[in-house]
Amino acid sequence: MFDPFSPGFAADPYPVYAAERSTEPVQQTPFGPWMVFDHATSVRLLRDVTMSVDVRKAIEITGVDPRNRTKVVAELLPGRPPREDTSILNIDPPDHTRLRKLVSSVFTPRRVADLRPVIERIVDGHLDAMADAGEMDLIADLAFPLPFTVISEMLGMPESDRDQLREWSHTLVRILDFTISPEEIVQCILAGESMREYLSEVIEWKRRNPGDDLLTALLQAESDGDVLSDTELLDQVTVLFIAGHETTVNLIGNGMWALLQNRDQLELLRDDPSVETTAIDELLRFDSPVQMSRRIALEPIEIEGHAIDAGTFVLTCLGSANRDQQAFGPEADVLDLRRADAARHLSFGSGTHHCLGASLARLEGTVAITRLLRRFPAVDAQADPEWNGRLVLRGMDRLPLTVG
Repeated sequence: MFDPFSPGFAADPYPVYAAERSTEPVQQTPFGPWMVFDHATSVRLLRDVTMSVDVRKAIEITGVDPRNRTKVVAELLPGRPPREDTSILNIDPPDHTRLRKLVSSVFTPRRVADLRPVIERIVDGHLDAMADAGEMDLIADLAFPLPFTVISEMLGMPESDRDQLREWSHTLVRILDFTISPEEIVQCILAGESMREYLSEVIEWKRRNPGDDLLTALLQAESDGDVLSDTELLDQVTVLFIAGHETTVNLIGNGMWALLQNRDQLELLRDDPSVETTAIDELLRFDSPVQMSRRIALEPIEIEGHAIDAGTFVLTCLGSANRDQQAFGPEADVLDLRRADAARHLSFGSGTHHCLGASLARLEGTVAITRLLRRFPAVDAQADPEWNGRLVLRGMDRLPLTVG
């Protein structure tokens, strides 16, 4: 049975995933939800329009919150009414379609491509600061500040307390894990309230100070006479801000660690710019920043011979699917930056909810990693990473490097 608490899982979950794929690729976990570990079934479920992402629908069907959070809030935070999440990550069509159209109208590939000089400037500035020191913590000194600064500049946010925002965001995303304690649930909820309060003030500031930025565009976004409500606007800004940096931190950290463990591939990417077109997708496949994506059965279904009740959570294990030999061949566990089919990975999900910021994440990851390798050709790890131990957003809290 799948055990995310087994020794060594946080540092390397892939042997566990391989064992699950070979023995029981579809199974119910000891912490409640079902899990799918293979690539083919994961793709089918992620693209199944009859499956939901909306937790409220599970509660309507079963009468209980399958994550136990409604009960925890009632007991530990009495008097707080339930809050409906209208972000595009957590709602279904037709509302998802409407909101995604409004958001994507100002989150275009051209806007992302135009950001390359900005991203290069930010990366080079951080690398300059590390050159004299001869060492760096990849996460604190590059992987976090880069996407945080980029999404802040994209949104046109005012100068702020970066460390406080990072703390709120880092705490809030733990809510994605099913395995957190009641006390951690409370911490997540309080961090979310603080984050939304701050971003509400930013939105009001932006109404008074419009500019040529994403937040102003969202405030003005309209399609066929439809606009974002105040609640929808706040929820989209919140998810863009958090998703705009949390996952990219993990991409840069996980990707760099994979290269350091495979020095031949590091040298290939460092010395051959033509590899960049496939390298970032292979790094995303090899150690996905997002390990799991949920779906909810709205009616009884059968998955590979297993009967699944309506209202049940099913987690597609993206990290496992990305190493499935049935999809990527017998060397699926090998890092190969020239892998022709690397883009078949599921690290950005699939179907209706495919990640809106995929092109931005690819660009940030490519620029950060390649410029680091070429600025410091002998870069190496001083010690093993300190992994964050999270089930959904796999990444590290610290990775010390020598950059002399």
